[in-house]
Amino acid sequence: MPPFLANLVYAGGIAALFYLDRDNSIRTSKALWLPVAYLWILGSRSLSAWLGVTPTGTNVQLEGSPIDAAFYTILFIGAASVLVLRRPRIIALLNANFPILIYFAFCLFSVIWSAYPGVAFKRWFKAVGDVVMILIVVTDEQPVAALRRLLSRLGFVLLPLSLLFIKYYPNLGRYYGAWNGEQINIGVTQDKNVLGVIAFVLSLGAVWRFLALYADKNLPDRRRHLLAQGTLLVIGVWLLMLANSATSLVSFVLGAGLMLATRRPFVIRNPAAVHVLVLLLAVAAGLVLALGGGASAAAALGRNSTLTGRTDIWAAVIPMAANPLIGAGFESFWLNPLVHQRLDALIPNLPLNEAHDGYLEVYLNLGWVGVLLIVLLLTDAYRRAVKAFRHEPAFGSLLLAYVLTAATYNITEAGFRLLSITWIFLLLSVAEANVILARVSVGTSQTEGPSDRSRDLPARNVQTAARRLTNYDWKGLR
Repeated sequence: MPPFLANLVYAGGIAALFYLDRDNSIRTSKALWLPVAYLWILGSRSLSAWLGVTPTGTNVQLEGSPIDAAFYTILFIGAASVLVLRRPRIIALLNANFPILIYFAFCLFSVIWSAYPGVAFKRWFKAVGDVVMILIVVTDEQPVAALRRLLSRLGFVLLPLSLLFIKYYPNLGRYYGAWNGEQINIGVTQDKNVLGVIAFVLSLGAVWRFLALYADKNLPDRRRHLLAQGTLLVIGVWLLMLANSATSLVSFVLGAGLMLATRRPFVIRNPAAVHVLVLLLAVAAGLVLALGGGASAAAALGRNSTLTGRTDIWAAVIPMAANPLIGAGFESFWLNPLVHQRLDALIPNLPLNEAHDGYLEVYLNLGWVGVLLIVLLLTDAYRRAVKAFRHEPAFGSLLLAYVLTAATYNITEAGFRLLSITWIFLLLSVAEANVILARVSVGTSQTEGPSDRSRDLPARNVQTAARRLTNYDWKGLR
């Protein structure tokens, strides 16, 4: 098929997906397009790359692209303007997300000892943009419906276009590896790992939607929604195979397996079973990533597969930590040219800008204090997701999946970073869980005793809970 004709076919297919998944029963804010546009760019290529404008100069790494900076600034101002009108909801959510506030406060404080304080502060401000976009989603009048639409709008565009690029635009959608000359598929992104991330994150959302639709036999227009989400899921899994990213594939299997297992009545009725299930899945995924992921890294290094490439990287960068307690400062470790000189001597011809381990990446930039805060954040996220699951099993299983996959993904990739899809969806999961818990708290205090409600909710019919969640709004907190 000629590329021109393929463009028409794919454009028609994307339009058909949006049409099939339309839902006139919900009314989300037009402001939701701000985080959609933000994540379209983060999940593909920078705006300057799409426009074919390459930043020039000697300080590109420090200064970045003015086009990208302008784009993010415009989105930030637009989102901030919306949030000003949602002040009561913002205050309620920020009060409920104390671990996230502590982490970002320490990141800001670390700018003081960074060797590049100006650049570190700019990056911290850009990282705040992640939180601002998340707040747009969770402070919508219907926050769960807003998340549904966010996932669909991202998936219906990024995933089909990635297939189009890989198949019909090889100069954009794939390249050949420098080490072994094999074909590497990148789709609309600039890296196969990023393609893997967007595929597994959006595919998990499609699994959640598909399972809820399949269970709810009485939902209006159920078949067309199933067709749209089923198609999206098939494309997502196909791209996971094409991306050849072991970490993303394992993360998807882990998250999807968790959502399937937590739909069992035994798990829903027994809260302790959730912890056992999550522990077993986390240990299994961690072992696969730690033992299997190393072979992929070794191949990337062009070494014998018995030598773990990521272990070589970790062994090289750990002694370079500027300060084991507080690190080099927020996003500052890789700005130091001496780091790259020393790494080039230890691991020649392998340019690096991350440690291929999220926890180690935090250690290098923020020290043990930063790692401790990340562990605190993950622990709090898991605790809140489990509570949300006990009250709303269908939606809570998705939040648990995002939290668990973020924790395991960072074993072999650096995902606790600004503008990272896994990081954004981790924070989004925490915020959405707090919305559920706040709604339950308000409902309990106003209508019934907490003990009666806690006994009734875990056994609630899954499809009924999913349908009721769609119509959640903020009226109870006003």
